[in-house]
Amino acid sequence: MKKIIGVKFKRPGKVYFFDPGDIQVNKDDFVIVETAMGEELGKVVVQQREIEESKLNSPLKKVIRVATKDDLSSLEKYKAKEPEALEICKEKIKKYELDMNLIDVEYKFDGSKILFYFTADGRIDFRDLVKDLASVFRTRIELRQIGVRDEVKRIGGNGVCGRELCCCTFLDNFETVSIKMAKEQNIALNPTKISGNCGRLMCCLKYEQEAYSEKLSRLPKTGAIVKTEFGEGTVEGVEILKEILKVKIKDGDDFVYKRIEAKDVEVLKDAKHDAIDSEEKENYKELQELEKLEKIDMKNKNENNEF
Repeated sequence: MKKIIGVKFKRPGKVYFFDPGDIQVNKDDFVIVETAMGEELGKVVVQQREIEESKLNSPLKKVIRVATKDDLSSLEKYKAKEPEALEICKEKIKKYELDMNLIDVEYKFDGSKILFYFTADGRIDFRDLVKDLASVFRTRIELRQIGVRDEVKRIGGNGVCGRELCCCTFLDNFETVSIKMAKEQNIALNPTKISGNCGRLMCCLKYEQEAYSEKLSRLPKTGAIVKTEFGEGTVEGVEILKEILKVKIKDGDDFVYKRIEAKDVEVLKDAKHDAIDSEEKENYKELQELEKLEKIDMKNKNENNEF
């Protein structure tokens, strides 16, 4: 068995697990831990517990010590310097005429490094900027390119639901979202209605997708030919969560529409493809561009533009 604790370095953010060793650590304590980026200060959010070593994907890094009052004072001191560092960096970006948008700045708790976060359309050669900033701050400088989702996550805001953005509260990872998800959930395929504050597809499209996918695998598509107690008909619409079909049935020289539970029909011929509605046709180009941006973001999300 291996002892572990869960640590967060920012809110919101991922929970990382560390080996406390013989150090007594309690929930809500601040600790100094060893990471791939050097020593970091984080807050314990998962109480110390034991798990089987076979469940660990890789060896855990160590907790160095519980943070002292001096560590926390140092963190506050450098946090207070961040607004000034942000303005200085903005001026330097203008000086070097770099096509980048500075979003945020973050000091390490001991002042040993400053991270500047920015967005840009392409790759930026900021070597001269780094040298200049290093001469001003006399510490290690790192510039990190982030995506538009990360930008909004750092800035904050509220969604169309009226609540604080998911990425600013509980969402630790950005997962792939697609137009297909919106279509399968019968959401209006209007880019302005399915995009978040970041201009990308709303992350919440992912939340219920598993349930929709499971039900859709058992339900006929719009356009399918089905046999019902009223005769053969064509599926004109599907209420996915209720598993109810809207079926168009010939009645003499006219047609009638019936709402029938999916379990009460027999599929004679399913539709090969999902139907394309008028709103999807009208916004086709915008939807394709939105999907293209989504793929680019997911491809680059783990890449840092560093020299």
